[in-house]
Amino acid sequence: MRDNWTEEQITIVLYEYCRRPFGQFNGTKQFVIDLGNLLGRSPGAIVRKVGNLASFDPQMRARGVGGLPHAAKLDAKVWEKYYGHWDQLAYDAEMLIAQLQQKELEESLSIDLNDLPVGSERVTEVKRRINQDFFRRTVLSSYNQKCCITGINNPSLLQASHIVDWSIDEANRTNPQNGLCLNALFHKAYDDNLLGITPDYEIVIAKDFFFGKPQDVDEATVSFIMGFDHKQMIMPKRFLPDRDLLAQHYERFKNIAI
Repeated sequence: MRDNWTEEQITIVLYEYCRRPFGQFNGTKQFVIDLGNLLGRSPGAIVRKVGNLASFDPQMRARGVGGLPHAAKLDAKVWEKYYGHWDQLAYDAEMLIAQLQQKELEESLSIDLNDLPVGSERVTEVKRRINQDFFRRTVLSSYNQKCCITGINNPSLLQASHIVDWSIDEANRTNPQNGLCLNALFHKAYDDNLLGITPDYEIVIAKDFFFGKPQDVDEATVSFIMGFDHKQMIMPKRFLPDRDLLAQHYERFKNIAI
């Protein structure tokens, strides 16, 4: 009989649950197989554990996603420990992965660690980059790698945008509910208050989106951009944007752009 799941193993699965589109968890996927090998579990066991964890996710539960009839109490404990504490989840999981791989943390990470400082600042910078990578991957996976305005799905064109800038709200720097998946153009426009999204998820294009007069811009371009005005954004499968954070950004947008 297989050993019971440990808190450490469930923590790593939760980390992957956040960073991967939910629909990708299939026993034939190589990343699921690799994760199973790392944890000493079958691919099917990984998929079932992901289903259990999803049953605690408010948005997934609202969509009717449920876990096994008797989801383990330890699953609930891990979910409650880390839900809303995403920076801690990212760091703890990466440490656990490094331990299982019998590597130092920096050696096991797949993120860019060039130009790291020395001393105590080095640890802080490693944590920051882990958090950045977690935020980006979690936001993009929640939107199934699609821009929430246009639906563009080329990963090289997509970016994870903070709703409230990370420099303003440190507590929500890693929070995926403070994120939107946007293509590079609309990410810049959102940051510069050339478009806003209301707390009811409605897109609003600023009157000054086009420099000068709209008639000076190609008609097809104007039609394309303005076609999104007052449309509903494409909603994520997980980590619904926080309405209060959207309201904070939209208030600044209204004061500047409307």
